Amino acid sequence: MKPPMRIVAVAAVAFIVSGASAVFVLNPFGPSVVDPETARCDQPPVTLGAKRSMADHQEVDVHFTCEGAVQVATIYLPSTAGRHPALIWVHGAGEARRLPYVFPLFSKLVQSGIAVLSYDKRGVGDSEGVCCPGDEGHFNLLTADVVGAVSVLRSRSDIDPKQIGLFGASQAGWIAPRAAVEAHVAFLALASAPTVAERTANLYERLASGEQGQLSRAEISRRLKDGGSSGFDPLPYLRQLTVPGLWEFGTADQRTPVDESISILDSVKADGKDITVAIFPNAGHGLLDSPPTDPDAGPTMVRWILDHVDVPQ
Repeated sequence: MKPPMRIVAVAAVAFIVSGASAVFVLNPFGPSVVDPETARCDQPPVTLGAKRSMADHQEVDVHFTCEGAVQVATIYLPSTAGRHPALIWVHGAGEARRLPYVFPLFSKLVQSGIAVLSYDKRGVGDSEGVCCPGDEGHFNLLTADVVGAVSVLRSRSDIDPKQIGLFGASQAGWIAPRAAVEAHVAFLALASAPTVAERTANLYERLASGEQGQLSRAEISRRLKDGGSSGFDPLPYLRQLTVPGLWEFGTADQRTPVDESISILDSVKADGKDITVAIFPNAGHGLLDSPPTDPDAGPTMVRWILDHVDVPQ
């Protein structure tokens, strides 16, 4: 199943940020992407554009090079002075361009004193490289790009280097925890993001969609358990986290196995990790989409983030 573009224009602009599908499709001719395990982007070359003053914020375009491919981003900055906390948006599945300032989550955060960086996903829009390795279960380059974006923010005098976090949705669950560990960020906040192994989540999506007939949730759980864990597993990085994390889930999510993901987070939390889980009854996968499957998901994330940063007065 081919995911659509993340930004869809209708009568009013709607933002689809959670990814349409995480289904892993085996390529019978071998891997179609090159995703080296050695992929790193700790100190990328950076080119900054001129800062633009907008009505209620500032913007600056950025080019940074990771693994030989130039990635293009926009930083949305508060109009106020000082060294601001900052967030990097980690994309879901599919061909995702950078989200604009009018995306509700971004504008609310920036107006609250927090900078936000969003970039064209590798191989999409103005960014170079090949898209989309994550859709085939490969996350090394995508993780490196996030680490590179953290370095971009740390190079700026208007950003507090100790208050940089990651946020995102869906496929970001397999990217952000590892990037958080490698880049030593301050926190992460995710929505509809699986903590199970990648192909386990893909099996869940197929079962929940009715591909193999209408199954009860108990039967789906049994089949997931019998199938075991395979594909990229974020658990080792979840166990290495030393910073606060928020995970939001909707109980009607048919793409992320919510019960299994929460169980993993509970086990990590039992090890002393600072984990917060927010559950939204009867909400589907698009918790942060606009319109969202639950209108409280975005404000809940904003409040949690504001509780974990110090905004300059």
